Amino acid sequence: MLVVGIAGGSGSGKTSIVNKIIEKFPQDCVSVLSQDSYYKDNGSLTQEEKENFNFDHPSAIEFSLLNNHIQALKAGHTIQMPTYSYVTCARGEETIPVKPSSVLIVEGILIFTNQALCELLDLKVFVDTDADERLIRIIQRDVQQRGRGLDKSIRHYKHFVKPMHELFIEPTKRHADIIIPIGGENEKGIDILTTKIQHVIEKSMR
Repeated sequence: MLVVGIAGGSGSGKTSIVNKIIEKFPQDCVSVLSQDSYYKDNGSLTQEEKENFNFDHPSAIEFSLLNNHIQALKAGHTIQMPTYSYVTCARGEETIPVKPSSVLIVEGILIFTNQALCELLDLKVFVDTDADERLIRIIQRDVQQRGRGLDKSIRHYKHFVKPMHELFIEPTKRHADIIIPIGGENEKGIDILTTKIQHVIEKSMR
């Protein structure tokens, strides 16, 4: 199994790249784990605490569970990936079964901040997108998907997203084997990554 980590700032286009990769292969060839599913359950917080929760700090992620799931998949076992709601800050009752495959993609803003996780990755990709473009995407996502108004989204960006990006995420670029600028719009970068994955899949089928 080839384990590919795709990191980068919030709104950088990581999910778009993952989607473009998996649509090029049969469904059972590529599995995906999203870091966002592994946020610690904070459903017991007050509404004010939820609105001020720092999703961009490594301590918000249950890396031990994520790493255990990666190891289980590498060992050939199906895992149950959690589900998570940004609105309630809680995990859902349902889980998503993820089966082992030739290629596993692990995607998330903070995955390169955890040394144990980095050691499980065979290929590390950093998606590098300008801050202005990321801000626009973040605001659109906050308003449309996470129940935040415009003012709250901008305040959250200034207080959490921007400083955490500078402190934790941007420095992890040095761990990357491949850097893809401008996210999902970089077709050449995606093609290079897809070619590598194609080679692994073909090799596993021989």
